[in-house]
Amino acid sequence: MWIVVALMLSGVAGSPRSAESLAPPVARAFQASEIIADIQVHGNLVTTDEELKRLAGVDVGTPFEPSLIEAVAERLRAAKRFERVDVLKRFASIADPSQIVIVIIVDEGRVRIARTGDPEHPFRAVRNRWPRLMYQPILRRDDRYGSTYGVRVAIPETFGSNSRLIFPFAWGGEKQAGVEYDKTNDAGLLNRVRAGGSWLRRTHPVFQEDEDREQLSLRGEHWFRPQFRVGVSTGWEHESFGGADDFFARLGADVVVDTRVDPALPRNAVFARAAWTHLAGGAQTELDGRGYVGLIGQLIFGVRAQRIAADPSLPVYLKPIFGGAANVRGFSAGTMVGDTLVAASTELILPLTSPLRIVRMGVSAFADRGTIDDQPWKQGYGGSVWFTAAMFHLNIAVAHGRGSSTRVHVDGNVSF
Repeated sequence: MWIVVALMLSGVAGSPRSAESLAPPVARAFQASEIIADIQVHGNLVTTDEELKRLAGVDVGTPFEPSLIEAVAERLRAAKRFERVDVLKRFASIADPSQIVIVIIVDEGRVRIARTGDPEHPFRAVRNRWPRLMYQPILRRDDRYGSTYGVRVAIPETFGSNSRLIFPFAWGGEKQAGVEYDKTNDAGLLNRVRAGGSWLRRTHPVFQEDEDREQLSLRGEHWFRPQFRVGVSTGWEHESFGGADDFFARLGADVVVDTRVDPALPRNAVFARAAWTHLAGGAQTELDGRGYVGLIGQLIFGVRAQRIAADPSLPVYLKPIFGGAANVRGFSAGTMVGDTLVAASTELILPLTSPLRIVRMGVSAFADRGTIDDQPWKQGYGGSVWFTAAMFHLNIAVAHGRGSSTRVHVDGNVSF
């Protein structure tokens, strides 16, 4: 036994093995120098791979250093030809980690192809100097202000992702010019931020006097869920009406619950909004509730109740307006103004086409009832035909106001 132990000890002592000899092949491979085995180019670009590698200043076969990734990215950004640059390190092989692949991802943005006159490089990409623009038509009509038409010009991604700088220009019933910043964010405290300044002119439907309004505004929204939103807003306004000029600040808050999947044709859904605004030394409050229940087939029964109140100290142009499609149909949209408006409606909605079609139409029967201040309650009833197609909506209603006359109310819009 002692002889066996002695032989084992002598064997270990007589043949020492270094740590390097005990290391597995993968560990020895990591100790080797890293070499660039390949360069891959991806992204939105028309620049050739050879030109991009030349700008990057890197070649296959050169040693890889940890600082090389940032150095290549800085060289490409310094060329000022790309809107976005990302440089990544990847391994070419699991068996040999010393072989490195450089992945270059670039975005040239909006470019055009220009001829160079060089037979070897006949084309080159030229970045557009002008910003990318988006256009949205403004087209709407209501029985208070008539038809309004114009365009909204937007510059996307102006201040980061999901942001737009918007320039609205409108003429007709509501004349408008301004600039607006709009940014949405799925995470964070504020899911939407809007800020801007504008000029607006329209004719008051009751007094037939022009309203001129210049305003600066700021609004933030938080979305607890897609169906539940809260918002706060502030701003400053200058109003010219009836020969008088008013300057005042505005501060407000609102809460919205909206379970409608299709606002143009809601079914088994509710909409509720409560808003409070302090301005011009007084306050406004708005309550609006709507409910929709599906009946037999496609038939829908809808109800609505609303209340708009303004402090008696507020100017007349900030008070609620009675009549028209906004509250009681069968009466003129400029019937009268007051401090407190209360209205309710019931409606039967019957689509005549499949809800899956892009172009849809239907008919409705309704009854409205409302009052303002201490005036007697007024009633209106009638029917309407409506059309909706993607972004377009049109409603034509014929209503008779009890004690008034029969009127046609036309309202529609193009929305995005």
